Amino acid sequence: MATYYSEEHEWVLVEGDVATIGITKHAADQLGEIVFIEQKEAGDEFEKGDEIGVIESVKAASEIYAPLDGEVVEVNGDLEDNPGALNESPEGDAWIYKVKLANAAQLEELMDLDGYKALIG
Repeated sequence: MATYYSEEHEWVLVEGDVATIGITKHAADQLGEIVFIEQKEAGDEFEKGDEIGVIESVKAASEIYAPLDGEVVEVNGDLEDNPGALNESPEGDAWIYKVKLANAAQLEELMDLDGYKALIG
């Protein structure tokens, strides 16, 4: 298992050909109290850079962008009833999607933890 990070503050945990995607703790902290999430559905396909959801907080709305190409194989439905979980455990239980990777080579374009820490400084 390896974890990667995008410049748009998503994390990607890869296990085989499936990636779990969520938002980073930094992103959750910046958003403040999260009150709503709009998610894609299982079976939806997307390309890197596509908008794949929206998170709304008491401060702002923020898009979720695909860090790589793939197909949604599972959606974390718990977030619909408890979007605040994204504040409590953004890099754990509050993952957003499990995605079947379409192009594993795109992982090389993402950052490791040290690179992400440098980005958020």
